[in-house]
Amino acid sequence: MRLHYPLVSTLRAQGLAVSTTERERPLPGDYFLVVEGEALPVAARTLVLGSAPGSVTPFADGHAARIGFDADDAAIASGFASAMLRGGGMPVAADPESLALLTLAERVAKSDITVLINGPTGTGKEVLARTIHRASPRANGPFIAINCAALPETMLEAMLFGHQKGSFTGASSGGQGFFRAANGGTLLLDEVAEMPIGLQAKLLRALQEREVVPIGATQAEAIDVRVIACANRDLHAEVQAGRFRADLYYRLSVFPLTTRPLAERPDDVPALATAMIVRHAAGRATLPWLSRAALAMLEAHDWPGNVRELENVIQRALLLCHGDAIGPADIIFDRPAQPRASNDGPARLSNIVQMSEFQAIRDTLAACNGSRIETARRLGISERTLRYRLAKAREQGDDIGRAQDWKATA
Repeated sequence: MRLHYPLVSTLRAQGLAVSTTERERPLPGDYFLVVEGEALPVAARTLVLGSAPGSVTPFADGHAARIGFDADDAAIASGFASAMLRGGGMPVAADPESLALLTLAERVAKSDITVLINGPTGTGKEVLARTIHRASPRANGPFIAINCAALPETMLEAMLFGHQKGSFTGASSGGQGFFRAANGGTLLLDEVAEMPIGLQAKLLRALQEREVVPIGATQAEAIDVRVIACANRDLHAEVQAGRFRADLYYRLSVFPLTTRPLAERPDDVPALATAMIVRHAAGRATLPWLSRAALAMLEAHDWPGNVRELENVIQRALLLCHGDAIGPADIIFDRPAQPRASNDGPARLSNIVQMSEFQAIRDTLAACNGSRIETARRLGISERTLRYRLAKAREQGDDIGRAQDWKATA
């Protein structure tokens, strides 16, 4: 607590309950954080914070895990610590808005209302849905996820609501259907905007009446299912265009949540990247460290493929890296960052806001004699966010940071 309070605070902010043994007695299954040289309470569940910078040893064969880092790598160390203490499958976030979204999702989970999750593809909508399921009273029930765009339109009704033997050509046996299979649990309807308009009325009835009528049956069957829907298109716009039923939209959107593009939450990048290293390098005696130069490249990228693209980049880096760290040479993007649109023509509000933001950073850097630490403090942002903004300006030909470095030197 005394030597690594920032790391402990970050773990708390990410939802881990952290307390000292002086205040609370450890429970079975608890994990322990100690400093190098302290006694290991339970080796298989102890994470040792060491002094050898840039080193990570995961839990294995009953031995303690270890992380060595210096102050400049605190964000990377926090990401590794969180990933190893949480285990796989748990949501990962460090950005304040992302953490607030996870907190809100856990509150929503306590009720049984229908949830609609909007957001671009690859931003973690299914992970958020699974988080809601795990935090709900239905956690011991089934969680079934179906992609409405991946199932043939002719089969979707039977797959959702079930069918009886002989109800259509090829139905040599009955089918339970996803709604009945998810009874007592949660059904995730991914890409619900792709559902045929004719089938939307039957889905609406199932949600309203909490019952389904299998194809070929004459009697409805009661269901006890919580529905979470995901969409990467604006469903309200789809309603206005006549491609989605308004009554179904309002039935699904009882509590809407929205995931943001990864480029808008750079603070999540080190947490996600380190969690992916832990996941995809499982089985190695030591994990490669994520160098600051490599992290700067990741934070400056525009991530059109969002978290899925980041996972591709990390998997490639794990194959390419030699030695104990992932460096800039190991980072290969699916494509270079796209150049920004020309400013010729009518100005867009987003461009005006960005130009004002760059000017504010430039003025504050000048007032602080080029000190980025002081600039970030005065602007009320983290140093990582400032680096991200400077990289965005550099991509557009405005190297604010370099100009201020030269001015401070001169």
